[in-house]
Amino acid sequence: MLNFPLWKKLLVTIVCLAGLTVAFPNLFYGNVERHNDALLVVEQGGETTAGVEEDIGLWPSFLPSGLVNLGLDLRGGAHVLVEVRTSDVYAERMESLWPELRDRLREERDTVGSVRRLDSPPDVMRIRIGNPDAMNAALEAAHEISQPVISLTGATSRDFTVSADGDELVVALSDAERSAIDERTMLQSLEIIRRRVDETGTREPTIQRQGSDRILVQVPGIGSAEELLAVIGQTAKLSFHPVVNRTSDGNTRPGLDELVYPSMDEPDTWYILEKRSVVTGEQLVDSQPSFDQNGLPSVSFRFNAAGGAAFGAYTAENIGSPFAIVLDGEVISAPVIQSHIPGGSGIITGNFTPEEASRLSILLRAGALPAEIDVLEQRTIGPELGQDSIDAGKIAALVAMGAVLVFMALAYGLFGIIADIALLLNIALIFALLTSIGATLTLPGIAGLVLTIGMAVDANVLIFERIREELKGSRGPARAIELGYEKAFSAILDANVTTLIAAVILFVIGSGPVRGFSVTLGLGIVTSVFTALYVTRMMIVTWYEWRRPKTISV
Repeated sequence: MLNFPLWKKLLVTIVCLAGLTVAFPNLFYGNVERHNDALLVVEQGGETTAGVEEDIGLWPSFLPSGLVNLGLDLRGGAHVLVEVRTSDVYAERMESLWPELRDRLREERDTVGSVRRLDSPPDVMRIRIGNPDAMNAALEAAHEISQPVISLTGATSRDFTVSADGDELVVALSDAERSAIDERTMLQSLEIIRRRVDETGTREPTIQRQGSDRILVQVPGIGSAEELLAVIGQTAKLSFHPVVNRTSDGNTRPGLDELVYPSMDEPDTWYILEKRSVVTGEQLVDSQPSFDQNGLPSVSFRFNAAGGAAFGAYTAENIGSPFAIVLDGEVISAPVIQSHIPGGSGIITGNFTPEEASRLSILLRAGALPAEIDVLEQRTIGPELGQDSIDAGKIAALVAMGAVLVFMALAYGLFGIIADIALLLNIALIFALLTSIGATLTLPGIAGLVLTIGMAVDANVLIFERIREELKGSRGPARAIELGYEKAFSAILDANVTTLIAAVILFVIGSGPVRGFSVTLGLGIVTSVFTALYVTRMMIVTWYEWRRPKTISV
């Protein structure tokens, strides 16, 4: 006799109902998406429009509102490929080395003589000493501050090389240090770009490394590539420097330990600053858009404990002196310190619009990029193109599903109709899984979905054909159904496991559209096996127990 216990029926029913509940909001994608966006606006303190409020009213709050994430090719958005200037970090590394090396050489001044740094490439430091005969002492002093570094291959070496060229001491980054800097810079850039994009509230962006120094950023739903670059393209390096002087000559040559930066708000004004910064944006823990005492847009900030202590100590010791706030090589403002500023918090004022203040706060909060980026490729994909793809995908899926439904009903009668119901549940379960795991549906993913529709009934065909053979061998209806499922199981399992292996391989070695196809195909395999082996069997057993037919026709 057929054996399908009550607990199995309850479990299969619960899984199907849960899948339908989770997948249901996708039938109303537009309304639910605007509903979620409006809730996000409310949480951030914004105001919703009347149209969005109506959409919120259309969607009951007690229902699930998760949606399948649409990829860039379906939803539209921005595609940007950027290259990170890792060479910029070489110069910073050498600059951070100079004060320590200078002080160490000055300790040996009686031996090496005068010490003067010369102009040189970013990753090389040339230092002329007054007594060339004491070059060995200078080399030894430089070697003492060299640090060990582990390369990507695991080998240990020094972070820079030291050599002599006449009366010049030459310090250069080692290959291991270059590799370490490149890797560290790329990982940091990836994380900061991800944080900046996440701060905008965009759903499911694609941010991945390509090659040694490139990053691909795809953000569905954003208006244009220019909007995306406004968020990720700015270095947003914030620092606070003591002011040496102020000039109207932009060609002023700074001293060795000085910088010349233009004023952001005052035309034809440049500031000569100490190269040494008192605090930097790396010590920021928070920044928010706000308004100053005159009601103009500004950005408030707060330092961590170390930054707050340094900021407070400097303001206490330099009351009456100007203090420059520098962002990406421009002086935002240079206020005079009026009093001690404890607590490590302050406000940045300037000729900001509310949008600029909001964007600057996002950039500072997410952190500064370790190096500038160059845009190699940018594309804006309009939502109309994505909608065309969705419409074409819907037509393809409906035609495929309609043809399969008709064929199964004509070929297997009542059992075919049961398989059709299972197929519809199968599609719902696929969308439920895509929604639950946060997978992104792309155009190739729709192709995988259409393929799954055809493959989903394959297991039912094997089962029904096996039942037919058992009926021809004079088996009773109950025994024929039971043997049909048992003997078809191995063939169904083998076929689907091999296809699942192929889908996993596509996911592991593929990228972008290939992964989208493999995800949909893999999930379709899992759900089709479940619906074929459990859902159809539960429905057939329930029908048989209700009708108790003497004969059946498959």
